[in-house]
Amino acid sequence: MTKCSSCNHTFSGNYCGHCGQAVKLKRIDGKYVMHEIVHVLHLEKGIFFTIKELLVRPGKSVRTFISEDRSRLVKPVIFIILTSVIYTICSHWVHHPEGNYTPAERSMISDLKVVFDWIQHHYGYANLILGIFITLWLRLFFRSYPYNFFEILILLCFVMGIGMLLLAISSIIEALSGLHLARITEALSLIYCTWAIGQFFNKSKISSYLTAFGAYLLGMISYYILFAIVCVVVILIKR
Repeated sequence: MTKCSSCNHTFSGNYCGHCGQAVKLKRIDGKYVMHEIVHVLHLEKGIFFTIKELLVRPGKSVRTFISEDRSRLVKPVIFIILTSVIYTICSHWVHHPEGNYTPAERSMISDLKVVFDWIQHHYGYANLILGIFITLWLRLFFRSYPYNFFEILILLCFVMGIGMLLLAISSIIEALSGLHLARITEALSLIYCTWAIGQFFNKSKISSYLTAFGAYLLGMISYYILFAIVCVVVILIKR
């Protein structure tokens, strides 16, 4: 008989009958790492399947995930963090000039660097914060629909994840061609998000898309107001 190191249940055999813990864990090697990568992406019903579904039928796919089947799509929080990491890596390909700033402006930029650095290195969490603001406005404007705050936040995780992928592709094209596509891609990302959110609530009503657009903009404005407040606090603390 063996005592489980996880739940202290006594059992015989190679695996605990109570929690499934193995008696002896396999050593971490290259095969283990590849298995974990494939498990996260699980190509047949993972990241690529999720991207395809969100591009073709976002509203239906997210509704299905919420109310019927949660095994086909990548988990929403993992999805937005993963796509944010992809965007962060791709964006390093593009180096924007700093511009001609006055000494006072350079000092302010230096003071704000703490905030910018945090966002740059935690893009997934920053997007989650932005998603929370947009979700609050969507919950207010679509309060007659039977979706709670967290279900709408799940929608935002999926939708904003696709937006991150669009920006990542744009960064790669910019790095390879020298074209400046940031503003165009941001507009396309906003259009996609509006379309996807409108489809989720009611794809047959134009008002659904207009409301989605308004809620998204208000969410972004609220987020940037918070960002501005944090920046002012950082400047006051450093000075």
